[in-house]
Amino acid sequence: MFYIHQHKNWPNFLWRSDELLSSMGAVRHLMGKLMGQMTSMGLELQKEAELETLTLDVVKSNEIEGSFLDAEQVRSSVAKRLGMGTMMVPTNRHVDGIVEMMMDATQNFGTPLTQDRLFDWHAALFPTGRIGMFKIATGKWRNDSKGPMQVTSGSMGQEQIHFQAPEAAVLEHEMERFLFWLNHDDRLDPVLKAAIAHLWFVTIHPFEDGNGRIARAVADLLLARSDGSSQRFYSMSAQIQLERNNYYNILEKTQKGDLDITAWMLWFLECLNRALLATETMLLKVLKKASFWDTHRQTNINERQRNMVNKLLDGFEGNLNSSKWAKLMKCSADTALRDIQDLITKNILRKSEGGGRSTHYEIFYP
Repeated sequence: MFYIHQHKNWPNFLWRSDELLSSMGAVRHLMGKLMGQMTSMGLELQKEAELETLTLDVVKSNEIEGSFLDAEQVRSSVAKRLGMGTMMVPTNRHVDGIVEMMMDATQNFGTPLTQDRLFDWHAALFPTGRIGMFKIATGKWRNDSKGPMQVTSGSMGQEQIHFQAPEAAVLEHEMERFLFWLNHDDRLDPVLKAAIAHLWFVTIHPFEDGNGRIARAVADLLLARSDGSSQRFYSMSAQIQLERNNYYNILEKTQKGDLDITAWMLWFLECLNRALLATETMLLKVLKKASFWDTHRQTNINERQRNMVNKLLDGFEGNLNSSKWAKLMKCSADTALRDIQDLITKNILRKSEGGGRSTHYEIFYP
């Protein structure tokens, strides 16, 4: 079987531009509309929207690979780097490293992407040099000492090979060619360039692990260049996670095909279009939160109460009861109950349906 990188003219990709025109036009229209909406929202709401987007992007990019991060830790790490005064929770090196990589890609989108910068990203993804119990070579290209780099599925002994990457001996040359194109070829629209870069990088598969996450960070860097802004208000990774099976299917089909990548380009543009449409839900959430606090700008509440209400507004998972309040806010059960009762009298919380042992509380929206 021939893989795309084994064709004679690799990596001279081909695509049928006329088939992309409609999707490209829709993406450009939504990008312009979104940037206009954000400009009208004001700096404080822009920061809140960016915090929501970056948190979602980091969490979902890792979920695509089957790695699940604590969303509260990610949010806290992002907020710290944005200089926002939201409640901080302790974070670990793993979360901070992933956040640093993703934010470097988008906030420093104008900086050339170099080998050393990619090595720094990879080292940030794996700060302990391990994946679970297994050591991993970080901050360097893979060496294939454990055999060819393959993407497989299935149980041991019955693996199905979906893709085999170029051998390690050609990585230096492959990555030099990729980085020169990315940094110097300005003939393409950055959105189309993001689609090609994503496919090209993940096909080379230059690292022992983390290739998918870094490929999506590279695409985000180019999308930030396209927007001309370091602020992120939509998450491609969140949409890819929703379409994970289709994502892997189109990648595999393209990597087992010829150099005509029209189908991949079209899928990327349509997925990006859906990501931009999904942003409206996030913006509504941000506006709803801002409106809520505007309603209660004169309401006197303590710091514990404000932090817990913000958790609820940001999407608290599960049901909130007094014992959870006490645990999260590190206070006694009696203090938690007093906090809750006070917020009920001030029309900030209300008791949800169900009583007795199932009593829990939610935000009260007039």
